[in-house]
Amino acid sequence: MNLNYQTSVTEFLLLGLSGKSQQEGVLCGLFLGMYLVTIIGNLLIIFAISCDPHLHTPMYFFLASLSTVDICTSSVTIPKMLVNHIVGSKSISYRECMSQIYFFITFSNMDGFLLSVMAYDRYVAICCPLHYTLIMRPRLCVLLVTASGLITNLHAPLHTLLMAQLTFCSNNAVHHFFCDPYPILKLACSDTFINHLMVFTEGALIFLTPFTCIIVSYAYIFSNVLKLPTARGIRKALSTCGSHLTVVSLFYGAILGVYMHPSSSYSVQDTVATVIFTVVTPVVNPFIYSLRNRDMKGALRKLILRSWK
Repeated sequence: MNLNYQTSVTEFLLLGLSGKSQQEGVLCGLFLGMYLVTIIGNLLIIFAISCDPHLHTPMYFFLASLSTVDICTSSVTIPKMLVNHIVGSKSISYRECMSQIYFFITFSNMDGFLLSVMAYDRYVAICCPLHYTLIMRPRLCVLLVTASGLITNLHAPLHTLLMAQLTFCSNNAVHHFFCDPYPILKLACSDTFINHLMVFTEGALIFLTPFTCIIVSYAYIFSNVLKLPTARGIRKALSTCGSHLTVVSLFYGAILGVYMHPSSSYSVQDTVATVIFTVVTPVVNPFIYSLRNRDMKGALRKLILRSWK
């Protein structure tokens, strides 16, 4: 990507979450542990789904795709933080920062689109069970995942290129552990009106489209489930939705708290919320989907036993 830079800044300083060296050491150790759990946990889910023919269904195909994106989301931000701590540096070059912004926007938005695709899959399974295999054909599943990736990869360059047109002056200290777009916008000494305009128009559209799909899907699911004659039937119908709703609540709850207001009001609380959907959510996803799913636990058990033989 050839960017026409309008800046006197060649690097940014990532001050981390606390700004204190002793606390940053503890946080880096914590983040390293969470990153390793993210990689191992999500890879286990991907391998278990790949190796078990019983899990070659649309729901698990989308889950494997979500696990792949979660690995990428964590890998965009955490490794640079760990490397800087090891070498005793806080700097990130301008090009690295813009690249980090691009991939952060891409993968975090793709997470949202995949969660909406999974909600649609649950809607078809619960509300149209007799037509499920006819509707959720392999070609449609691949198309939905591909479209999610294409949309987010078209969305991310727009905001990255707009960011690259800004002028940054002497202040290059970012109060975060990665190049989050909002803290970077706060450092600009040129007009950011266009950036904010695109965030609250095109950006809001990209955010609200999958979120609306999730809300509508679950509205139909609950309206159909409540018509079931027995409580057991209701519990059985909702059992496949519990894990997904937990992840959706974590992910969208954090994003709504961070990005649905101007960057000028970005605070420490927003930094913590960013950690939830960039670090915490990818860590807990494997546990949420495996511990609450009998088929997934069985597939993981088979995979582990096979690796020991």
